[in-house]
Amino acid sequence: MRTKRYLHTLKFSILLRYNIYYIMMKVQLFAFTLLYMYTFSSCAQDNIPDREIQLASAVMAAPEEDRAGASVYGYDTDGNLVQLKEGTNSLICIADDPNRDRFQCVCYHKDLQSFMERGRALRAEGKSDSEVFDTREQEAKAGTLQMPEQPTTLHLLEGSDGRYDPETGTVVNANYRYVVYIPWATAASTGLPLKPMVPGGPWIMDPGTHRAHIMITPPRE
Repeated sequence: MRTKRYLHTLKFSILLRYNIYYIMMKVQLFAFTLLYMYTFSSCAQDNIPDREIQLASAVMAAPEEDRAGASVYGYDTDGNLVQLKEGTNSLICIADDPNRDRFQCVCYHKDLQSFMERGRALRAEGKSDSEVFDTREQEAKAGTLQMPEQPTTLHLLEGSDGRYDPETGTVVNANYRYVVYIPWATAASTGLPLKPMVPGGPWIMDPGTHRAHIMITPPRE
């Protein structure tokens, strides 16, 4: 009888200890998860420049005379692309994405907005570059993706070590590139070569497609 009670007590004690250990492990795991989420969220927020810095740096890719009137998009504390400023002219500027491994700000004509927004939406779905191209090509041919009817320009300022210097109000360690979109244009229709003839010379890329464009990359200083 005593042996039975002893075994019963021992079994109960083992189960109790196991349950306590199991609960403690669950609590520790939950606490670790909360700490990780808080740390990740804090790092993401700390990595995003404040609104004024984004507004100032984004327009650096635009011609100087067009900067004040450009619409500007940047990133909120959750890393989402949002409009920071409504513009008064035809340019839309996008601030540097803090999650990229190199600095890049761009400004483009408003008639390219549908093309750009569609690309961002497809990439958010996890589409590859080739899938994005093919999808937009099909949609442009079908008329469901509106493309500019006239040549439209994208101004780009980027560099692997580029950054905005708030003291000087300039972007340093970055270079300009210009892209003029002419949907469906070819080398024959424009007279442009398929590669630069001289450093920084214009050439046509993706000829005959919805994304046909003239590339102009000035030599680095």
